[in-house]
Amino acid sequence: MDFLRIYARVLAALGPERRLGMLLAFANVLLAIALFAEPVLYGRVIDTLVRAQAASRMPTFTELLPQLGAWAAFGIFTIVAGALVALHADRLAHRRRLSIMSGYFEHVLELPLGFHGAVHSGRLLKVMLQGADGLWGLWLAFFREHCAGMVALVILLPVSVWVNWRLGLLLVGLLLIFSALTYFVLNRTQGMQRQVEKLQSDLAERSADALGNVAVIQSFTRIEAEVRGLRETIDNVLAAQIPILSWWAVVSVGTKAATTLTILAIFLVGTWLHIHGLASIGEIVTFVGFSTLLVGRLDQVVGFANRLVLDAPRLAEFFDVMDVIPNVHDRHGAKPLEHVRGAVAFEDVSFSYDGKRSALVDVSFAVAPGETIALVGSTGAGKSTALALLHRAFDPQSGRITIDGHDLRDVTLASLRRNIGVVFQEAMLFNRTIEENLRVGQPNATPAEIASALERAQATELVARQSEGLSTIVGERGRSLSGGERQRLAIARALLKDPPILILDEATSALDAATEQKVQAALDEVMKGRTTFVIAHRLATVRNADRILVFEAGRVVEAGSFDALVRLGGRFAALARAQFMVSGSSTGDSPPAET
Repeated sequence: MDFLRIYARVLAALGPERRLGMLLAFANVLLAIALFAEPVLYGRVIDTLVRAQAASRMPTFTELLPQLGAWAAFGIFTIVAGALVALHADRLAHRRRLSIMSGYFEHVLELPLGFHGAVHSGRLLKVMLQGADGLWGLWLAFFREHCAGMVALVILLPVSVWVNWRLGLLLVGLLLIFSALTYFVLNRTQGMQRQVEKLQSDLAERSADALGNVAVIQSFTRIEAEVRGLRETIDNVLAAQIPILSWWAVVSVGTKAATTLTILAIFLVGTWLHIHGLASIGEIVTFVGFSTLLVGRLDQVVGFANRLVLDAPRLAEFFDVMDVIPNVHDRHGAKPLEHVRGAVAFEDVSFSYDGKRSALVDVSFAVAPGETIALVGSTGAGKSTALALLHRAFDPQSGRITIDGHDLRDVTLASLRRNIGVVFQEAMLFNRTIEENLRVGQPNATPAEIASALERAQATELVARQSEGLSTIVGERGRSLSGGERQRLAIARALLKDPPILILDEATSALDAATEQKVQAALDEVMKGRTTFVIAHRLATVRNADRILVFEAGRVVEAGSFDALVRLGGRFAALARAQFMVSGSSTGDSPPAET
């Protein structure tokens, strides 16, 4: 994205504040025009005084009053209008900064899991914070400085040429020199700044990774190595950033040098023109004011160009994320899914993540309301993909999935996901209180409903053990709790949601046998009266499933009850023998199959 396109997009992001933005821009135009009054009127006053002196008389107040009055009026207007513009620009920029952060946050949460699997959360957080700050800074600078500065430059040259074209050409020359220098440095630094931004993103990712894995770092005595790695990344950032800062320092010095030479040239050329009757003293004074005005505007432009070079890559990153279109979204005319019984059907469903290798191939099966279906198979067999399609993390490339006869693509996403509950292998708790985590399942749950859900999930005792009960903060990802405690709270959360369709994604695979027994009892409770899909890690946990679907290479190769599949002597029987022959039992202590 080039600079002008990014800048235009920044202004377009004003959204509902666009009308106020237009008013502020118009006020900036008036301010820019008013700025020229001072040097012009100053020159006129000087000429009036010089003419009176040449006539050997004192100037009258009547002669000076119109010019001084106009000067005072323009000065008061500039002060009042400038203060009002600055005040409303500040408010607008702060409002839009928070609004754009909220919009970005909502957009990212709506993006598919495949996107989040490919982009680090630390990078997304960095893009949000730096992008919103970059937008805020450019909005503020545009309405307080850039807009008036740009208008002033556009007006300055024609006005200066109109006042005295000979002296005006000096200002034109200064602007041309400055423009050439700025253009040269822009070309040299924009690619370098993109590399800096990449390193900044690496820094954010590395920091987030380390903070998210403190236990691993401490147990493997990796503190020194991680700090060293972070410092190396910081050194790389500085090594890439310093040359850019040096180039812009050259522009700043060059601008000041060119300005000083221009003012000196105005005095020299102006004096020569005055001697030859081609310029008045007032015009020379006016052009000194013009050159001072031009200096200030060129400094603003240097600051603007410098800031835009620094912000452009992070703004491009921000807009790139905002431009990601979710591959799953509501169709036009999609209707809410209501009064769900829980009948699920896969009809010749095929899906591929990359368009090359199939994850699912012509998968078909039907599930009656209230049935418990287990999905087993080796890693990459397609079982997780099938259930991801069920709650529309993706849409199939061919075939269709229905609930109670409704194609999932014809119902709204929100209503679909309200009717499906998921208990993940990792509990995924928020760094909030136990009660807040439970209310994720049902925000309006009553205390009695929460107590019932905890009891059914066998989590009442664990809440009672906490120092502040339901008000206990569980820590980031629930780290203050054990794995079994986290999982039971996740089950209680699912019970509060009370969905007609439930997905258990290897919900007990990471637990020890004693904890698994408690969690399994809680799962048995949550599965009652609803259609349930279980991705099985230990085959013993699916012995009571109504049906087991065996996946291999994206296809369902076997289907039936536990005992029927063992008697069949096929793929499932081989997996069962591998587990139970080693463990000598069918308990949860069995070694995991290759799932």
